Amino acid sequence: MTVFRHELRQGRMTLAIWIASLAGLLAVCIGIFPEMRGQMEGVSALFASMGRFTAAFGMDRLDVGSLTGFYAVECGSVMALGGAFYACLSGVSALAREERDGTAELLLTQPVSRPRIVSEKLAAVLAQLAVMDAALLCLALAAIRCIGESVPWREVLLLHGACWLLQTELACVCFGLSAFLRRGGAGAAMGLAAGTYLLELIANLTDRAGFLRYLTPFAYCEGADIVAAGHLDTGLAALGLAWALAGVAAAYGWYGRKDIR
Repeated sequence: MTVFRHELRQGRMTLAIWIASLAGLLAVCIGIFPEMRGQMEGVSALFASMGRFTAAFGMDRLDVGSLTGFYAVECGSVMALGGAFYACLSGVSALAREERDGTAELLLTQPVSRPRIVSEKLAAVLAQLAVMDAALLCLALAAIRCIGESVPWREVLLLHGACWLLQTELACVCFGLSAFLRRGGAGAAMGLAAGTYLLELIANLTDRAGFLRYLTPFAYCEGADIVAAGHLDTGLAALGLAWALAGVAAAYGWYGRKDIR
C-alpha cells in the first residue's frame, strides 16, 4: 500500500483546507438559523412568488422556516457544490499528476504493476472523500446541538449520504479522465462540477429539460426531493453508480497500455 499511503500524505494539506473551508461555511449557515427563524415566514412567502427561480432551487417544496428545510437548501447546497469541486479536482489529478510533475518514470520503474497503481490511487481518492464527509457530518451534528435544536437524523443522514454518492461518482468519472491526460485537468474538473450543477438547475426550470436529470449527479442530491420523499431516488443513484464504474473501467483499461512520456 505504498502508493496509497504516499497519495494520502501528498493530499493531506489540500484535504485539510477543503474540510476547514466547507466546515466553516456549514457552521455559519447553521449558526445563523436561530436569528433568521423569525424572518423565514416572510422569506418563504417571497420565495413562493418567484416562480421558476424558486423551483430551480427546490424552495417551492420546502419550508425554509424549519431547520430541516433550511438545512436541505442552504447546507445541502454548500456540501453538494463544494464537495463536487473537491471530488473532481482530486480525481482528475490522481493519474495525470505523475506525468505533469515528471515523477511517472520513477513510479513505473518500481516493482508495482500499473493496475495496482490505479487501484491504490483510486482508493486514496475515495478515502479522502470519506474522511471529508465524516468530518462534515460530525461538525453539522455538533453545530445543530450547539444552537439548541434537535437533530433531524433521517434527513441529515440522507442528505450527507447523497452528497457522498455525488462526490464518489464525480471523482470516479474524473479519475477515468485523468488516465487520458498528461498535464492535469483542473479546468476540465471545475467545468464538469459547475456544468453538472447547471444541468440540474435547468432541469428544474422546465419540464422539457427533465431528461437532463439523467446526466447529472445533482439530480439525486436535490435536498427538496430527499426531504419530501424521505429517501433517495434509487434509479438515479444506480445510474450514477454506472457512470462511476464506467470512469473506473476507463482508467484501468487505458492506463494499463498508455504510453507514458
